[in-house]
Amino acid sequence: MASRLLPKRVRPHVAAVYAFARIADDIADEPGMDEHERIAWLEKWSERVQMAYRGEADHPAFIALSDTVIRHNIPTHLLLDLLSAFRQDVTVHRYETFGDLLEYCRRSANPVGRIVLRLFGYDDPDLDRDSDAICTALQLTNFWQDVRVDARRGRIYVPREDLRKFDCREDLIVRGIMTEPLRLALAFEVERTRAIFRRGALLPDSVRHPLRIELRLTWLGGMRILDKIERSGYTVLEDRPTLTWMDAAGMLARSLRRLV
Repeated sequence: MASRLLPKRVRPHVAAVYAFARIADDIADEPGMDEHERIAWLEKWSERVQMAYRGEADHPAFIALSDTVIRHNIPTHLLLDLLSAFRQDVTVHRYETFGDLLEYCRRSANPVGRIVLRLFGYDDPDLDRDSDAICTALQLTNFWQDVRVDARRGRIYVPREDLRKFDCREDLIVRGIMTEPLRLALAFEVERTRAIFRRGALLPDSVRHPLRIELRLTWLGGMRILDKIERSGYTVLEDRPTLTWMDAAGMLARSLRRLV
């Protein structure tokens, strides 16, 4: 996130938010703790968020975060929403409907985009709406990209209603067996994820440089991953699609042309 494209004045604040989220995500996911310990740590993280807003931070990550959230007037609920999503990661490993998955994305992904907008001085409902679309689509893209990785952790994010629609068996996904029903289900998910990306397509051109380039690259990168999933025949249980330096160079060139 804190790439060279971002101005130096913003990078420490992006890094502060990233450190907070990265550590919390590791608490939810990394080996070494049982479910009760993870939940207890994440509850403590929520308490530390409140302390950071009161200027009483007692942890290095929260000392940096305190300066960021106070300086940029970042709403408390954005950070607490992220933590609620991390807690959900500990206990919820299946989603019944696409609506359930979107609600998870609302808390796991959308707060990040809104925080970034505020770090650059934007507080606008229309920009938030477009940002939410991009962030939700990015989270969904990551799910379709990482079906194999998530299945090994016991998680399947393709909604059960869609698995039933295409007669796709969960046990075969967990066992890493690629099937035609799974291809059909993923084709369905990829296409509606593209539609969500398109709802946020105007956001990059609605903000100033250099955030404009950063958001354009983010949008193009997500769409590129979807294209790669499609071109692979949706065989994500066999090969995880990723972006290459060639992809990055092409996306950067396209983004810079938009500034001319």
